[in-house]
Amino acid sequence: MPKGPTKRRPQTTARLLEAAQEAFAERGFYGTSIEMISERAGLTRGAFYSNFRNKEELFFALFDLHAQSVVDRLTQAVAELEESDDPVRSVLARTGTVDAAERRWYLLSTEFTLHAIRHPETARLLAERDRGLREEIAGILARLFTSIGRSPTVDLDSLARLTTAVHEGSLAQSLVEPDRLAPEELAVTFLPLLIDAVSEPASPGAGAPHK
Repeated sequence: MPKGPTKRRPQTTARLLEAAQEAFAERGFYGTSIEMISERAGLTRGAFYSNFRNKEELFFALFDLHAQSVVDRLTQAVAELEESDDPVRSVLARTGTVDAAERRWYLLSTEFTLHAIRHPETARLLAERDRGLREEIAGILARLFTSIGRSPTVDLDSLARLTTAVHEGSLAQSLVEPDRLAPEELAVTFLPLLIDAVSEPASPGAGAPHK
């Protein structure tokens, strides 16, 4: 294969992803066509299909980018625990802040989840992505418990599901009533209590506690 197209491929993919983010934010997943994405990216339909088979595959590429952003943000927050007098609330506050990009992603991912529920094969693929992200979150929760000198008494995968549900449910309510509920309010208020309830003091030598 010629070297030129190979070198250009990452740039083409990046342009399509950026264009898709903008188009999905404006029109939603269903309201955005492949032609719209290609035109916004300044590319042809052929360029789109040389990178993605369909809009679903493009969404999953966006999912992967967002998931990595979430993992990076959580990892950084846990790494900085020693700078806080209240580490758990500090982590939750840092990760609960919602900007315009996060709002757009929530709207898109919610719409796509409904789409997946109606299409079993898409649901299976989405579940695989969710499982991978949940594994990362469970690992971060394990490091959080170690940092604060506690050991979980529940399955971390289930705890990751619950914390994700609290975050997404709280965000939905906040977007509907922004003047009544801050995006991170429920998580910051109640998840520290949950963390205490589903853990116990770590046995000596189980990990260095937070100081």
